[in-house]
Amino acid sequence: MVSFEMNDRKKIGLGLTGFGIFFSILGIIFFFDKGLLAMGNILFVSGVTLTIGFKSTMQFFMKRQNFKGTISFGLGFFFVIIGWPIFGMILETYGFIVLFSGFWPTLAVFIQKIPILGWLFQQPFVRSFVDKYRGRRVPV
Repeated sequence: MVSFEMNDRKKIGLGLTGFGIFFSILGIIFFFDKGLLAMGNILFVSGVTLTIGFKSTMQFFMKRQNFKGTISFGLGFFFVIIGWPIFGMILETYGFIVLFSGFWPTLAVFIQKIPILGWLFQQPFVRSFVDKYRGRRVPV
């Protein structure tokens, strides 16, 4: 059974994930600084691992349908580490989109409940776009 309680491990994991996203964005702003991008990647992956657990993380990344995303995310991380941050970030972005494509409809529903963003998502053009792609996975 999945536990939705917020214990200290999950709080730390969410914090690490947030810092990982922050450092990755900061690395992109500073013209693909490989140190910040690498730190962001490490924090993001360790945060996800702490949030959902090691076993669940391994199951998620090792699913057959997620292999393409896992391999491209891993290669992108490798290229960032060896000093090719632009190519590495392109690969990581593709891997991130493929890995988390099933999560986008859930994120859209969450964003619709946020006060200002929710109003924007209720506009006919945006809503028709979101409804058009709801429940559809990115082709792999």
